[in-house]
Amino acid sequence: MSAVNDTNFNSAVFLLTGIPGYEDVYLWISIPFCLMYVISIVGNSVILFIIKIDPSLHEPMYIFLSMLALTDLGLSIATIPTILGIFLFNAREISFDACFAQLFFIHSLQCIESSVLLLMAFDRYVAICNPLRYASILTLPRIAKMGLVCVLRGVTVIIPLPLLLKRFRYCQANVLSHSYCLHQDIMKLACSDITVNSIYGLSGSLLIMGLDSLLIFLSYVMILKTVLSVASPAECLRALNTCVSHLCVVLLFYTPEISLTVIHRFGNSSSHLLQILLSYVYLLVPPLMNPVVYSMKSKHLRARIIRVFVK
Repeated sequence: MSAVNDTNFNSAVFLLTGIPGYEDVYLWISIPFCLMYVISIVGNSVILFIIKIDPSLHEPMYIFLSMLALTDLGLSIATIPTILGIFLFNAREISFDACFAQLFFIHSLQCIESSVLLLMAFDRYVAICNPLRYASILTLPRIAKMGLVCVLRGVTVIIPLPLLLKRFRYCQANVLSHSYCLHQDIMKLACSDITVNSIYGLSGSLLIMGLDSLLIFLSYVMILKTVLSVASPAECLRALNTCVSHLCVVLLFYTPEISLTVIHRFGNSSSHLLQILLSYVYLLVPPLMNPVVYSMKSKHLRARIIRVFVK
């Protein structure tokens, strides 16, 4: 494989990787990917549209859901060009700048989604543990400020990553492991000292994903403690049923995220095919399944969707 010429940085390219060994059936593989993208984009767009037009859904829980849907739309749009480009047109080349831009959007949107999931856990905590103050705590201005903090937090933590990567020389192999650009993948190709990137990337993951997942876990511990202490078994099940959708979405998001991070950093001996398949699950499944989960579990939202499409 030809090396990247570090003296010609602006014209250098990375080579993306699809699924090695299955090049002959890329066109067939593109069909489920296209379907997943269509379902993700349509599903999240419908969620946003229904919440926007129905005043009865202008409540904190559904506003947080619209934030989640908007983030999932952004993730789908950020990965469509390279993933479908490979499977439909075998377009493997991506310029350094385009790769760094995609990396920034993917990682920052992942951080924003993690923060939104934390806000949704806080919403469930207040609704169950302090219902009388729910409306006074989660006001619209306060929710707007929370959303702004989520965006600023994700952007601030992630923006140093492409800046740090851009100062490296890439004079070795230029083949990436996935169909899109990730920080862990790119920094391994540098022929410079990547200690700072490695430490900062791990610290950022712990600060965002680690802290958020811990706080979500603690919020559910407190929710469980509250409902078990004050509610009858039937009321307990009814209260916990309002959390099922959020719990499913949390598991869909964090399980592949943590697994892929561990494999990238500590699982060099793991199957390359496993890494590739997990990387697709990591980015494609949450935007695909989140609107499905909430549409199935929320009777109020499902009724509004049915009413709009029946009309």
